Amino acid sequence: MSDTPTTRERLPVVPSLLAIGAGLVWSVGSIMKRLAEGSDAFQYLIWRSIGIIVVIEAINLWKRRPMQTLRAWSGGRSMLLANIGLFLASITYVYAVDTTTPANAAFLGSLTPLVAVVFARFLGERLTRSTILALVVGVIGLFVTVMSDLEAGSMVGNIAALTASVGFALYSTALRTNPTRDWSPVMPGYGLLMIVVCTAVTLGQGKPLVPPPSDLAWALLHGAVFIVVGTTMYAAGAKHVPAVPMTVFAQTETVMVPLLAFVLLGLSPKPLTIVGGMIIFAAVVGKAIWDTTVGTVRADEPVDRRGILSS
Repeated sequence: MSDTPTTRERLPVVPSLLAIGAGLVWSVGSIMKRLAEGSDAFQYLIWRSIGIIVVIEAINLWKRRPMQTLRAWSGGRSMLLANIGLFLASITYVYAVDTTTPANAAFLGSLTPLVAVVFARFLGERLTRSTILALVVGVIGLFVTVMSDLEAGSMVGNIAALTASVGFALYSTALRTNPTRDWSPVMPGYGLLMIVVCTAVTLGQGKPLVPPPSDLAWALLHGAVFIVVGTTMYAAGAKHVPAVPMTVFAQTETVMVPLLAFVLLGLSPKPLTIVGGMIIFAAVVGKAIWDTTVGTVRADEPVDRRGILSS
């Protein structure tokens, strides 16, 4: 048994709710991509990224601050890792939605908390009992959700969804290397990389860069509003909540996508999807309530959270 003294530390309520809310905001994006039926993932991501950059730089111009897009690529190792992580998470998840079943994409993409556990160890963040329980229950819920669809998905899409979980875990962990830092340049920074990569892929496939007007509108709205708002909420919460709980809280996105698809698109989820979604919701909300009221156990000694990922 370890002799290290421990104290009980509660996760702050508002930052935890910001992480949960970010997942809710992001879930709307999956519906928008579903509505943009005339464009593929790469065409859609070009204009979604343009929407992100325009809004972020307009805000900076209004505040008389320098442009953030290029600053994101000169901010050191941590900022670079955050850019790459968010880029991988975005491009592979949207591609997965296009090439495999939504259930498969949600299952593999929502393995983020498990991947974040590995990355968070580099920051000295401990894996608490509530986190372990939430991960186990959440994975059970995700398994139930996709039990009837596993054989229907494309293997390439499945790999893309798994890569998305790695990317988002990397992004979440990078934010924790310096919680007081301004991470807002990451949004336009990864957006610029997305535009370059997706433009090259689109032109290489001989497809037009400009999709149908309706798809263009959905993509711009998705990036300018829902990505900017959701990611801003998530980054604000990450200043006060460790990486693993943050990724667990954000799994509300997985729960909300089937519900929104039913309400807005008339797509009825399968009974197992409903059951699995309820299990996931119980895991996420249960952990949020536990950690914000009972608390988490941590060592008394201060932890160097910058670790080997710091710039």
